[in-house]
Amino acid sequence: MDWKTSTSAEPRANGSIYVSDEVRTAAKILVVGHFAVGKTTFIGSLSEITPLRTEEKMTKASLHVDDLQGAPDKVTTTVALDFGRLTLSNELVLYLFGTPGQQRFVQLWEDMARGALGTLLLVDPARLEESFPVIDLIEKYGLDYAIAVNTFEQGKHFDAEEIREALDLLPDTPVIHCDARDQQSSAQALITLVRHLLDRAA
Repeated sequence: MDWKTSTSAEPRANGSIYVSDEVRTAAKILVVGHFAVGKTTFIGSLSEITPLRTEEKMTKASLHVDDLQGAPDKVTTTVALDFGRLTLSNELVLYLFGTPGQQRFVQLWEDMARGALGTLLLVDPARLEESFPVIDLIEKYGLDYAIAVNTFEQGKHFDAEEIREALDLLPDTPVIHCDARDQQSSAQALITLVRHLLDRAA
């Protein structure tokens, strides 16, 4: 597949819940990140089907468990997974799995990481330190990954090299800025990951 000519940022939203009979390759991609970084929003912006979400309203029981300092307006949280689908060509479809960001859900990682082609790690530039436990899990399960810096309104801005240094990334780990609310921006982040995975496999 020629990714230079086939990486359209427009999902093929044909309204069907079924994958085309032409599709010959399916790949599983994890979308991960710390609590309230935008994983559910990211998958929702890209999925060509109505995404599966397991969000529940946050209750008083979570007040001393989930840190809302970086997301004071958050009222729901993912308790199992998010799932979406994106067809990139007539022969290739991506299945997107979003993992919960809280440490109490890490037991889900083993099953979700099994068979994954790679991982897109969303980070909040204002809360970079919260990404280290997620990076530890990614590396524990031996997954290749790229970094997508989710830009927030009036948030801190750091260039790619500052992010790379702060997270102590390897030189070949891609870093791209994106807006998880925007379909085109999210698609470019996902394309960056897929290209990285292809380079690693070459």
